[in-house]
Amino acid sequence: MIDGLRPFPESKPSGVPWLGDVPAHWDVRRLKRCLNEPLRYGANAAAEHRNPDWPRYFRITDFTKDGRLREGTYRSLPPEAAAEYLVEAGDVLLARSGATAGKAFIVPSDIGRACHAGYLIKARVDRAIIDPKYLFYFAQSSAFAGWRNIEFIQSTIPNINAEKYSNLTLSLPPLDEQRLIVRFLDWHGAQTAKLVRAKKKIIALLNEQKQSIIHRAVTRGLDPNAKLKPSGIPWLGDVPEGWTIAHLRYLTRCLDGKRVPLNGTQRGAMQGEYPYWGANRIFDHINAWLFDAPLVLLGEDGAPFFDIGKDVAFAVKGKIWVNNHAHILRCGPRITTKFLSYALNFVDYRNFISGSTRDKLTQQAMGSIPIQVPQLSEQQSIIAYLSVATSELVATTNQIQREIALIQEFRTRLIADVVTGKLDVRAAAASLPEVTEIEPVDDLAEVDDLEEVPDDAENEEVAA
Repeated sequence: MIDGLRPFPESKPSGVPWLGDVPAHWDVRRLKRCLNEPLRYGANAAAEHRNPDWPRYFRITDFTKDGRLREGTYRSLPPEAAAEYLVEAGDVLLARSGATAGKAFIVPSDIGRACHAGYLIKARVDRAIIDPKYLFYFAQSSAFAGWRNIEFIQSTIPNINAEKYSNLTLSLPPLDEQRLIVRFLDWHGAQTAKLVRAKKKIIALLNEQKQSIIHRAVTRGLDPNAKLKPSGIPWLGDVPEGWTIAHLRYLTRCLDGKRVPLNGTQRGAMQGEYPYWGANRIFDHINAWLFDAPLVLLGEDGAPFFDIGKDVAFAVKGKIWVNNHAHILRCGPRITTKFLSYALNFVDYRNFISGSTRDKLTQQAMGSIPIQVPQLSEQQSIIAYLSVATSELVATTNQIQREIALIQEFRTRLIADVVTGKLDVRAAAASLPEVTEIEPVDDLAEVDDLEEVPDDAENEEVAA
């Protein structure tokens, strides 16, 4: 079906460089001319409550890049604090800060009472002019990204405030055609999700095999005939007789005091080549670094401590920046960074995690984690063995991940081509069924290190 799509027969200049030509029968209109009311910022309030009888409090961290709502981040506001910021079904919430700018969410019809936070801007569209889902898809397109990048270049602070959003120029088909575009992109999203999900299942199986190989080596060593002794650690069981057990505090030095968290706005102004680490992954690159040494990063909060097969510890080297969601450990002379990261990924964290709303590994609890310690020469042998034993599994996993990236890049390009009128999907969409629910394309839980409190100077209504 995709191969059969063709350009529109007639086009005209849009007058906007990042839109290019648009179909001759389409309109080009600023967002503020498509609204029922001016764009509005949300509440300037901390997310401290989880009362289910109060309005839900939507924040940037509550929805994913593909517009799905997360339930694990639920927060609420007292009714009196939420009253001025209530949202309705079909409202489009647009993120305005740094790397998250353009992230969009459509308020669902079954959500009940809800309000939004200050790093989100509420767009209540005129549905006689624009379909909310069409606006959502426009915000996912590379055309929108081009506009956003131009705005960033022209601004000293990489934010998209309400005034800028109001002046966003949209390529606007007739309403019935917008609905066909939405139907087509929903259908393609469902097909993409199925394909990506199937590939991720293969990755999970490969990872399970890899974890089994690693677990055997780092808990029993490489000699199948080695004499064993009880470790005294329930999740570890017996270990080779020549190994010792030591608490983590005696094996490492904690460098947490040197961490510096940066919010999205700060990172947006510091884009560069050095990895910016969070709890369990790199999620940005900036132009400065804090550390340049072999280290182990261990999640403090927000890491998947109880998700079997997902790493919480990483051996790193080179210039990096680390925020306050990861502990930073420098290994002493008894243990290598790579072996320690392997060992930490097989710890049973149930007795070490605290926190009522977010799993947290405190420094004190971390220091009390027992670690198995072979001789350094044996650690090096284990590391060398695992490098070879898991190489094919790692290579296959990396190849599948590249395939997933290409699939998602194609979808991003397709969305842009469709919402800017480069491809005509009317005939194709007319034959497609309505998609009521799209399987998630990406289930990666991002961590947005943003305080949900905007600058007071920008927290005002912007006239349409």
